[in-house]
Amino acid sequence: MVEIRNPSEAVPGNNDRFEELGKGCYAFSADGCSNTGVIIGERGVLVVDPQATPALAEKVLQKIRELTDKPIKQVVLTHFHADSTLGATAFEPADVVASDLTRRMIDTRGSDDIRVLRDRDAALFSDLPKDSTVIQPSMTIASSMTIDLGGMEVRLMHLGRGHTMGDMVVWVPQSSVIFAGDLVQKTSVPYCGDAHLTDWPRALDRVTAFRPNALMPGRGKSAKGGPAVATAVEMTRDFVITLRDAASACVEQSLGLRDTYLAVKDALAPQFGSRENFEFHLPFNVARAYDEALGLDQPQIWTLERCADLVDALGGTQPAEGAAASDEQATATEQSDAADEDQTTEQPLEDQAAEEGQSELVTDNEFAASLVLEAAEDTDGEDLDLSADDIVEENDEAPAVSQQGDGENQEKVLENVR
Repeated sequence: MVEIRNPSEAVPGNNDRFEELGKGCYAFSADGCSNTGVIIGERGVLVVDPQATPALAEKVLQKIRELTDKPIKQVVLTHFHADSTLGATAFEPADVVASDLTRRMIDTRGSDDIRVLRDRDAALFSDLPKDSTVIQPSMTIASSMTIDLGGMEVRLMHLGRGHTMGDMVVWVPQSSVIFAGDLVQKTSVPYCGDAHLTDWPRALDRVTAFRPNALMPGRGKSAKGGPAVATAVEMTRDFVITLRDAASACVEQSLGLRDTYLAVKDALAPQFGSRENFEFHLPFNVARAYDEALGLDQPQIWTLERCADLVDALGGTQPAEGAAASDEQATATEQSDAADEDQTTEQPLEDQAAEEGQSELVTDNEFAASLVLEAAEDTDGEDLDLSADDIVEENDEAPAVSQQGDGENQEKVLENVR
């Protein structure tokens, strides 16, 4: 029987660590929790991913107050998931900042995400007030923004779809530190239930292009030093590509969801089976990879009902092929309806923000326009622009970028599984 609730006996918040990653840059990590980044400038503090609950956020705030009494200027949400966002209120920030696409996901998926995560990880949310609702950003950005904390320049950037469609990273060039959110993992396997697996490796390429000397991942200890950062990025890339290609090979062989789950588990287990959250995330990771292999670009919304259906389908309480066909048909209908709605109601996100009277902390046109990073075919049809100062040209010492993936490799993955 497949179990989708967190099997870990770790007490969330225990064994907390507060690491210095570079000048003015820190990372908070603890058992069973997402990581939180802290950047301290002369005029104030910026917090990256404010924890799952206000009580856990208070632990981070205590660490901050041991270093400075400067005000919390901004809280940045790298993506929409509740386990990284619901602690924001504890910091009483001047602004909560997210990408336009993350705001859209908060609006359309946020409430369901809270319900699902409270059910799946009850220990993590045990002290969350019952009436807690989604965190709404006070301002959003389309692609990039620069924030001056006073002697500390912080750059927020949407590098493309990956862990979610709205992922944002936080780059501190003076300290050569990047806060990657769940776009990169180091000791845990990535969660891919809301992912875009085909696009994710391109976003990782853009993280690598900064050549950071330290990186805060979504969970666990940070990567310090160029080689450690490269290893974390490549581990994430290998997991995403193996998951994607194994599921695609199964769909090409017309396997159902349950057989795909078993085959993909066999493909991933030798390299990743001992990593944190492997079993916990696997049903959702396979379900999303299966959908994407079927051609479903937008991830389905995870609800309590859909989680129960997934357990039934993977646990064998209903015929796997029948369940998969039913899921496929329902998903296709939802995608068609969503596409029709988008065609009739959607407008550029920048125009939406303008109509709603929203503003950015810093308009960063020169920064955003200074360099186009080969993104003519980037997701959402938008070019991705980064500062020339941020990009390190490829050279002989650059870590190799994995190109494992498409076509014939899919057949090889499935063959190896068998």
